[in-house]
Amino acid sequence: MDEQKKSPSFGTNVTGTGDSLDKRMAANETDETLTNRQGHPVKDNQNVRTVGNRGPTTLENYDFLEKVSHFDRERIPERVVHGRGAGAHGYFESYGKVGDKDISEYTRAKVFTNTDVKTPVFVRFSTVIHGTHSPETLRDPRGFAVKFYTEDGNWDLVGNNLKIFFIRDPLKFPDMVHAFKPDPVTNRQSMERFFDFVSQSPEATHMITFLFSPWGIPANYRNMQGSGVHAYKWVNEQGKGVLVKYHWEPVQGIKNLTQDEADAVQADNFNHATQDLYEAIEKGDFPEWELYVQIMEDGEHTELDFDPLDPTKLWYKDQFPWHKVGKMVLNKNPENYFAEVEQAAFGTGVLVDGLDFSDDKLLQGRTFSYSDTQRHRVGANYLQLPINAPKKRVATNQRDGQMAYHVDSPPSNNPHINYEPSVIGGLKEAGKTGKEHTPHVSGELKGEAIDRPNNFGQAGETFRRLAEWEKEELISNLSGALADVHSAVREQMIKNVTEADADYGKRLSEAIKKERDSMEEKSSEAVEEASERSQPSDPY
Repeated sequence: MDEQKKSPSFGTNVTGTGDSLDKRMAANETDETLTNRQGHPVKDNQNVRTVGNRGPTTLENYDFLEKVSHFDRERIPERVVHGRGAGAHGYFESYGKVGDKDISEYTRAKVFTNTDVKTPVFVRFSTVIHGTHSPETLRDPRGFAVKFYTEDGNWDLVGNNLKIFFIRDPLKFPDMVHAFKPDPVTNRQSMERFFDFVSQSPEATHMITFLFSPWGIPANYRNMQGSGVHAYKWVNEQGKGVLVKYHWEPVQGIKNLTQDEADAVQADNFNHATQDLYEAIEKGDFPEWELYVQIMEDGEHTELDFDPLDPTKLWYKDQFPWHKVGKMVLNKNPENYFAEVEQAAFGTGVLVDGLDFSDDKLLQGRTFSYSDTQRHRVGANYLQLPINAPKKRVATNQRDGQMAYHVDSPPSNNPHINYEPSVIGGLKEAGKTGKEHTPHVSGELKGEAIDRPNNFGQAGETFRRLAEWEKEELISNLSGALADVHSAVREQMIKNVTEADADYGKRLSEAIKKERDSMEEKSSEAVEEASERSQPSDPY
């Protein structure tokens, strides 16, 4: 009994009690060992468990589900990422062709096959890391999310302007955003935190090469590209699937800003992109984008030096041509920013018949995360809001919850039945619209990286394809950002870009040394000037 009295009860707060429960560790743990919220040591924080090392992802990934579910609830009500945004309404028209072939050979999705319909759309452009009132000139990827209100229901195409991403495994997503967001102690963003994560995530080298070039600051939203980033699938009437990538090209042309140009714009107007979009539409200068797709047979494609499902990689045009398949026009500004732009909710899992997922791990992780965070941020009934509701009949057995506005089309044959199946009324299953796409999946359950990471190949290729002035801007921006970070972080970044391209690494190393010498000289001059000044008078 005496021994039992010494043990803390389940209701006792034991934090900070020396030999308390929170200090007990397994033999192989230290004070720095990462655990999950259950106290389980995390043995792999880089890879989700998948069938085979390239997917698909399995649902029992407890560490991932706990990590991302908590991450989705970290901020309220502002979006965790993509907080600052602008939006507009418009329409999409399909051309009905892929090259000289009818588009129905590749997909049965009516949004593409029905060329007589103008599909309504709502588009939200955004910056990624910074808050709702941050300058739109900051170096940051830009979100490009399109909600298609199709005759088969909503389709969300959620992407960015740079066509690739920093990471390929969803388990790393919360860590990435934490590193890019402000320090939890000082509440300041830091290039040291940013590059500390990036330098240890070599797959990010490609994205960094784009981000710190002029492509990292689009001139505005109207002159910006968009991309779905991930490989998706198209499925035709026979159930055959092909991999596709989506690209939006602005008819107005592409324009980016150098850092000096961005600084000049920001000094005058930190809302310039929102203002530009609004005023263009208001005066009838409607922005347009044409939609292109790249198509690849589904499979591992071992002839490539990268995995085609890897979102840190491009599919080069010379190997996989771009096919123009449709046009989008934005012709109406929102009437209420909060109701339409702020409450607009997108998800990578929102697909219609004829469109499907690939086994891209990051895509599958985002598919859980995005809709989960909308239910947290906007509410369980976010799809009843006008901006998110499909422009067609909705009939579900889902009921109630916070802010329920109505019942989703209760069945006229028996409104008492809110379940299925039933022989006395209620809603019934829809018929099949085409042969199911049933790819064969088999393999060992693994938590491993993919076989062909090739983290530096395309980063080097991208550097070599930049114009000389773009290379100079990239080196200037990177060296300025890296000059004042921890030496270990700086050295790892130089090593990474040297792996990508020897000239890239040499130029960055030399520019950083020059930048650091200049910083030391300026610091010395500032100290001398301060010592020469007389003490200020006391105005009080």
